[in-house]
Amino acid sequence: MAGSDKKALAGQVREFLSTRRARITPEQAGLPVYGGNRRVAGLRREEVALLAGMSVDYYVRLERGNLSGASDSVLESLAHALQLDEAERTHLYDLARASTPSGRRPAVTASRVRPTILRLLDSMTDVPAYVRNARFDLLAANPLGRALYAPVFDSPLFARRGPVNSARFMFLDPASQEFWTDWERGADDAVAFLRTETGRAPHDKALTDLIGELTTKSDDFARRWARHDVKFHRSGVKNLHHPLVGDLALPYEAMDLPADPGLRLNFYTPEPDSPEREALGLLASWASTGTVVPSRND
Repeated sequence: MAGSDKKALAGQVREFLSTRRARITPEQAGLPVYGGNRRVAGLRREEVALLAGMSVDYYVRLERGNLSGASDSVLESLAHALQLDEAERTHLYDLARASTPSGRRPAVTASRVRPTILRLLDSMTDVPAYVRNARFDLLAANPLGRALYAPVFDSPLFARRGPVNSARFMFLDPASQEFWTDWERGADDAVAFLRTETGRAPHDKALTDLIGELTTKSDDFARRWARHDVKFHRSGVKNLHHPLVGDLALPYEAMDLPADPGLRLNFYTPEPDSPEREALGLLASWASTGTVVPSRND
């Protein structure tokens, strides 16, 4: 690992552990509190060491960014002491593997969508679906997915450069705040997912370049990036405002494609007979004919 990469990784480890430590109070950790003058908002380093069953010196070494050689039992104890959730625990293990010399090969992300996946997308005629990579590049979409995400695909951001990227749209195109009606939560989730990916693929230059660009150009991104939050992005509800069919609350699923590392299939599945199902029917009609349909809000 190059010296600059090693330094950057150590910084990630340091900030991740210190921010997790800062959010837990002694009361939440089940520790007694003596006196009223604490200089830290969360746990002290020695308190984390006590909870994790390790020496203070060893924990200080870990928090300084040196996870190299840390055993699974040490990582488990640390995850328990810091009350990490599943995504945070996975991120800790990813950072530890990346810190171990020759301990892991660089993660490889598939660069194209295979014909079988394209045929699958085309067969999904009544639900919006698309394939993206872990950098939020939208690599392929079925006609209904393309119609649903028309504000993203048609953004002036991508008129002269590609690929279409929903993270760039979210933080660099003001129209994103109209498209995503719950923009704040969507922005939090997007940044947390990108932070998770830096642990899985710390040597992905395209990912590093994207993060550098967004950190430089968007204060909203930079503020969230500094939190070191991580999250899995598997299912939920997206609240969108489409210029043709109005407001939509769409349940979604995100499925990794095991044969294509780093790629995932995203699709929206509204309830039968719901307003969202009706709206997608109108949108599908527009997508197939190119004819503008009346909005449900008209």
